Amino acid sequence: MLLEKVEEISGENLYACYQCGRCTAGCPMTGEMDLMPNQVILAILRNDERVLNAKTPWVCAQCYQCGVRCPKNVDIAKIMEALREIKLRSNVNYIDLKKINRSYPQIAIVATMRKFTG
Repeated sequence: MLLEKVEEISGENLYACYQCGRCTAGCPMTGEMDLMPNQVILAILRNDERVLNAKTPWVCAQCYQCGVRCPKNVDIAKIMEALREIKLRSNVNYIDLKKINRSYPQIAIVATMRKFTG
């Protein structure tokens, strides 16, 4: 079950979230997301595996603004990381390594490979 996997990897209790929306209100990346952070948690609670194909976990900047604003101290950045980890465990690459611009700094290339390749 998706909820159990996410809770195991993230160490977070998703049932603590009561959908107040403060995480979404403080997120600087919501303009690029297809699901808002609170909607991601709701989808996981409903065992909706379509959340694994959402753009949101990949857009998350891991800035921890959501976790700081959460009145129940749910660390949503950890939940987003758990979703990425579950998806990457299926060995799907989200970028074509042959198309990486080699003029980027090496640290950017390595970070991209770690985040977007299975």
